[in-house]
Amino acid sequence: MKIEKRHVVAMILGVSLLVINLFFFFRSFWFIPLIVISVTIGWSQYWIDFFVELERQKNIEARFPDFVRYLVGAIKSGMPISKAIMHVSKTNFGDLTPYVKKLANQVEWAIPIHKSLMIFAHDTNNPVIKRAIATVIEAEQAGGNIEDVLETVTESVINIKKIKDRRKAGIHGQVIESYVIFIVFLSVMIIVQNLVVPYVSSLSTPATSAATEGIINPLGGVIEKISIDYSSFSGFIQTVGQWFLSLRGVFLMISLIQGFFTGMVIGKLAEGEIFPGLKHSIILMTIAFLIVSVSQAI
Repeated sequence: MKIEKRHVVAMILGVSLLVINLFFFFRSFWFIPLIVISVTIGWSQYWIDFFVELERQKNIEARFPDFVRYLVGAIKSGMPISKAIMHVSKTNFGDLTPYVKKLANQVEWAIPIHKSLMIFAHDTNNPVIKRAIATVIEAEQAGGNIEDVLETVTESVINIKKIKDRRKAGIHGQVIESYVIFIVFLSVMIIVQNLVVPYVSSLSTPATSAATEGIINPLGGVIEKISIDYSSFSGFIQTVGQWFLSLRGVFLMISLIQGFFTGMVIGKLAEGEIFPGLKHSIILMTIAFLIVSVSQAI
């Protein structure tokens, strides 16, 4: 991935906010939330690039059937496939256009059609196009008619797209429900953490450890919360480690884990693949970390 000026600017802003946080909010309840905000700003451009690439791949996949239909029409009109590709390359296919033009240039430079098509599929980096081009090449080499093969591949890609669109439309309501359920889950976690646990803990005896603040949970001897030691680096690291084992650390980890896997499930349901679910996981985990950490501090 190329590092552009906007990536550098975002990283500088993230580091600057992190430094400001260390100097002015080190002992305040905004310290941990601002760390999350700083990191998010620092790599936000890569996050945006990830989402943009997913959308670009969808557009490429959507315009590929149009390209094949135009190509089949040109071949049926009597053009050789090489001339047909060069003729079709003059049409605008959106995000697919640069790859079509490159394909036409390769054909014009007398690069073999099979090799040009393989390069075309590799450059788009789209699994649907890769499978379609591989099918076309194998069928043509086996003696099939290139026009019939292209038409069959076009119908197959169109049907796949219809199935994906139908699934996405059908699952849209469930995606919204998943987000609402996750927000309700966070609300329940916050209520349990800030109301139920302190009440239950008040039934026990005070904690005796110097690093702890508050009381011992009578249900299992788990520390409710840890007072972070800011006096030294080693003390800070030690108390942060203890904090992750306290109830507040456990609640935060549960929220992050729930956000991660909820996003993965949403991606699998909506897109049919787990990888696109990363965008939902990132959104939900960021929301969870900010809401839970701010509620704990307040």
